[in-house]
Amino acid sequence: MLDATQRALLEVADLQAWYGESHILHGVNFNVRAGEVVTLLGRNGAGKTTTMKSIMGMVAKRKGSIVYDGLETIDLASDKIARAGIAICPEERGIFSALNVQENLMLPPQVKEGGLPVEQIFELFPNLKERLTSQGTKLSGGEQQMLAIGRILRTGAKLLLLDEPTEGLAPVIIEQIGHTIRKLKDQGFTILLVEQNFRFASTVADRYYVMEHGAVIDSFANSELAANMDKLHEYLGV
Repeated sequence: MLDATQRALLEVADLQAWYGESHILHGVNFNVRAGEVVTLLGRNGAGKTTTMKSIMGMVAKRKGSIVYDGLETIDLASDKIARAGIAICPEERGIFSALNVQENLMLPPQVKEGGLPVEQIFELFPNLKERLTSQGTKLSGGEQQMLAIGRILRTGAKLLLLDEPTEGLAPVIIEQIGHTIRKLKDQGFTILLVEQNFRFASTVADRYYVMEHGAVIDSFANSELAANMDKLHEYLGV
């Protein structure tokens, strides 16, 4: 049971999802409490990204229940879900090549009060301020990831879905992303993270859910990580 200080901001229950005829998610169950960083772990193809896209309404066929801040969203379109206060930073980042950094940053509309002002985003990611007039896709991989995260911080969303934010990045950039996630948590954001690099995840996450074959098969708190390392290695094949 969650007490009053640990209310579930996001409740996912019996979530099923399909791509065409392919049944990908088979009854996913988990919750994210307000102010937490929760990580979905699992091998490639386990259903982690599909879970994120389903929460965001980006999967055409889905069933079950996704309750965000008391609102059932399973039948809502993506734009309505975004306006409720959820934002996604996809694995492919979604930077528009025809727009410069400033235009990419300012593109998403503000859907709620409480979004970070641009100057505060620049404090998190100083590189972006230096590259404002550069074409978005001319940035390094790390700078593109900063831009993709920075862009959703303006919107006022309080639940951030970050899909593989460290993939392919240099260690120094990964460290900066970790610092940013911890700072965002301190500022009251709630974060659901998909991450293959569980060593990185261990520096930011409060709790973990392990996915396999489109379902959650295990969960544990960060304080229980050491005791679960053997099991985790087996789950992830590392």
